[in-house]
Amino acid sequence: MTFSILVRDENSGALGAAAATGSLCVGGWVLRGHLKAGLSASQGAAPSTFWGEDVLQAMQDGQPAADAVAAITDTDPGRGDRQLAALDLTGGTGAFTGDDNTDWKGALAFDGGIATGNMLTGPGVLEGLVEPVTGGGPLDKRLLAALRGAEAAGGDSRGLLSAALLVLHPDRPPLTLRVDHHETDPIGAMEALHARATSGDYADWARQVPVMTDPCRILDR
Repeated sequence: MTFSILVRDENSGALGAAAATGSLCVGGWVLRGHLKAGLSASQGAAPSTFWGEDVLQAMQDGQPAADAVAAITDTDPGRGDRQLAALDLTGGTGAFTGDDNTDWKGALAFDGGIATGNMLTGPGVLEGLVEPVTGGGPLDKRLLAALRGAEAAGGDSRGLLSAALLVLHPDRPPLTLRVDHHETDPIGAMEALHARATSGDYADWARQVPVMTDPCRILDR
């Protein structure tokens, strides 16, 4: 039902994630992240938001992503209908795909990140998702390009209805954007929302809010 990607930018320490699906509200269901833990994507035929949150806690407690994913998924009798990916702060990855999810399904790990999907048109979707993020440029724009790359490679076999973007940076406010429903082009709607959120008065205001490296920042009136 969904394709998603989790990435760590080694140079800046930023964490980024993006997802799209042929159903509603992909951002609320799938993506989770914390600068003290890492990123997670919990999806599948019957996704568990608990998986996404619990694997972050496990990584914050010191477990590598692969061990954390195994610990979370092994004890759930409904795991056949679920899929989980995780990225820890060292760039380590872990993934689980339940056998009862609809093909094509699977995961593709790469240096500093992981892509996962189910109900896709084929494995090339994940390759299309990964290729744009391995180049240069701002992480948020690479992630938007990744969604387009996956779509161009076939995407969700049902088409797309929602998309989401999450970028966490130690020196900047969180960028968390969601298009919960768009009949024709949720990625395009996400691109338009991103342009608004990163320019003009909104971007000027956002630069003044507390961040991880300055949690007591004072508003410049």
